[in-house]
Amino acid sequence: MEFPEDIVKDCRMRLHRIKGQIDGIEKMLMEKRDCKDIITQISAANKALEQVGFHLLASGMSYCLDNPSGAAEDGYDLEDIKKMFLKLS
Repeated sequence: MEFPEDIVKDCRMRLHRIKGQIDGIEKMLMEKRDCKDIITQISAANKALEQVGFHLLASGMSYCLDNPSGAAEDGYDLEDIKKMFLKLS
């Protein structure tokens, strides 16, 4: 399954931001910042990464619903999408 270019672009932008968040968390650790602040940033980065997964999953689900035979040929069906969804939730 190939993702639409706008989905790829959006996810790459999100991942770039997440990299910045991770760098910030590392810096916070080095600066011995308060645990609550660090955990807050880890939670935000985790949520952002989950959003990338859900964004990709929604695109895949649309593909499967719009093109069930093509999705099956690519090795994806709605049951596979359901399993992936449950992994993210």
